[in-house]
Amino acid sequence: MFGEYSVNDNQPDSADGVPDPGAGTPPGNLPQEPASFIGRQPELHLLGRLLRERRLITLTGVGGVGKSRIALRAVADAGQARRDGVWWVELSPLRDPALLTATVAHAVGLADHSPRPLDEELCAWMADRELLLVLDTCEHLVPECRHLAGELLQSAPALTILITSREPLRSAIEEVVEVRPLPCEGPDSDALALFRARALAATPRAAAVFADPERTAVAAEVCRRLDGIPLALELAGARLRLWTVEQMAERIGERFEMLSDVRVPRPPRHQTMRTTIGWSHELCEPLERLLWARLSVFTGDFDIAAARAVCAGGPLPAARVERVLAGLAAKSVVLRTEERGTGARYRLLDTIREYGHDWLGELGETQLVTDRHAHWYAALSHAADRGWMGPGQVDWYRRITAEHAQLRTALEHLLTSDPTAALEMAGALWFYWFACGHVHEGRAFLERALLLAPRTEPAHNQAVWALGLTMVLQGDMDEARRLGEACARDAAHLADPERELRAAYLHAASVLMPGDPVRALELAGPRARAAHGGRPSGAGWLMCKLVTSYALCALGRFEDATEEARSLREGCAELGERWMRAYADYILAMNALGTGDHGEAARHVRAMLSGKRLLGDRLGIALGLDLLAAAVAGLGDGELAARLLGTGHAWWRTVGRPQMGSPSLTAVRDQGERQARAAIGDAAFEAAFRGGAAAPTG
Repeated sequence: MFGEYSVNDNQPDSADGVPDPGAGTPPGNLPQEPASFIGRQPELHLLGRLLRERRLITLTGVGGVGKSRIALRAVADAGQARRDGVWWVELSPLRDPALLTATVAHAVGLADHSPRPLDEELCAWMADRELLLVLDTCEHLVPECRHLAGELLQSAPALTILITSREPLRSAIEEVVEVRPLPCEGPDSDALALFRARALAATPRAAAVFADPERTAVAAEVCRRLDGIPLALELAGARLRLWTVEQMAERIGERFEMLSDVRVPRPPRHQTMRTTIGWSHELCEPLERLLWARLSVFTGDFDIAAARAVCAGGPLPAARVERVLAGLAAKSVVLRTEERGTGARYRLLDTIREYGHDWLGELGETQLVTDRHAHWYAALSHAADRGWMGPGQVDWYRRITAEHAQLRTALEHLLTSDPTAALEMAGALWFYWFACGHVHEGRAFLERALLLAPRTEPAHNQAVWALGLTMVLQGDMDEARRLGEACARDAAHLADPERELRAAYLHAASVLMPGDPVRALELAGPRARAAHGGRPSGAGWLMCKLVTSYALCALGRFEDATEEARSLREGCAELGERWMRAYADYILAMNALGTGDHGEAARHVRAMLSGKRLLGDRLGIALGLDLLAAAVAGLGDGELAARLLGTGHAWWRTVGRPQMGSPSLTAVRDQGERQARAAIGDAAFEAAFRGGAAAPTG
């Protein structure tokens, strides 16, 4: 009766797209640890103790000294596990301080859809959680990080925050730990061990150096000249592919004297790090130096296609970019990683990127390359918009998610340099704001772009529509309805049926969610669609079918609703589309529940949850869990229903608005609870609910 789903299971199957509530591994998102980690036992011992005793710890030190690596090694220790996870927030790509809270919220899994200020929602979400939060690379956001850390720590008694920054936050409760360079003295020093490891990774021939005591002493001298700074040691070690250690020692002395910038006084270790990078820069081939400079416009990581598009030109043709990039990776100037679902990704460490950006200015190319970067990612956004409703939807979701930092950087630049392009880009990313959990950020970008850009159709119409979608998810229905009406007028003026249908969906959704399915049918039902015309395979048509099927279900017209939902599902399946298809499964499940076929309801909702898992749709997962609980309760398994409701509650908390404030959604959830309580009693229900609520949502 229940298909593949057994009512005797203790938890929902992982294929439902829901983490196992009984899983023993705490949630978290720690990045992969770099291969080379040498020494640091005193620092790790101290940091391990402080993480147990203090609530705000800041690791400070010069660029390249290893703050992030020490932090990662410390928090990855099993002794630092927290009930609600260890969460890493990479802040080096972030340039707009206003996006700090959104960045932290996204990293910890809060895809808030409420209209309340996001900092309030984040504080409320963390209030009863026990977790460890790492804010990595904060020196360019010190005041903002100090304020946010203070708010979070005040709201969440079981929260610990670890900061890495070149300067402390200067908070009254902050424990500051200065990260010093590696010890350089002696034949067994940590600095020499790191240099050796990097040299051997670069070339097996380096083994001969460390088998000879005299040559090892020369290598130790190199480490001393580099002040034991890990990044400097790694850059130097990579050069042993081309030089002997004696040549390196000689040239370090020459280059340090030549490259020291006496115009800018710096503390000795800052001077050493910058001089070492300058030395590495001088030793690169001319095309490598050019690519290094141009790559500095990227914030976060990037792929080879972006590097070609943004950095080619002049003496560096696109066909040579990959080979030159490989040369920089071999010299440790560029880091290369393989990411699941996105392939090879590259990035510059902050210190190296800053040096390259200075050189980009010296070349007079800053504006040119920054413009190229912004327009490349704008073009990528438009391509993703065109491909979203097709078979590549999941791939587009993964790619756009991987490029999030670059998209932000591009939008920020276009808002000042080309507001019209910013408006077009923000509108093209409607699916990312609306379907992928970035409602607050999308609304902010769209409102700024609409304010700054001259009114040009149809870009204005698209952006207003996208803004209205974010308002629907935030429950701002009056404004969403107003924008839907404005979109409809503009679309009619443009004589564009697709835009008319999209506007009809927005308007219908804005009246349906507060509880007016009759008006929603008038706006988006079969007659309205026929009057507008348009392609039945277009996003607007399909979205209108979605809201129509839901309105019919709300009116108890289950046969009509099923017909619409099946037609929608078939249309999405033909396109290869998954996001809306999953919602068609949701409507089919709702209809089955309405007619008392609980087994059929469970089958459809499981299909829905599988699709939502692929696209990271937290709202969809929360909706599906409530519905699955109602189906399971109808089949008589009150304990499993209670656990599902608890897990659903945990997912709703990541969305910020339980049941989106919708009476019909609340009714589904309440139906499952009533039946579950009746089946097992209040005490058993509460126990099972608590067990489900402990499920990880990361």
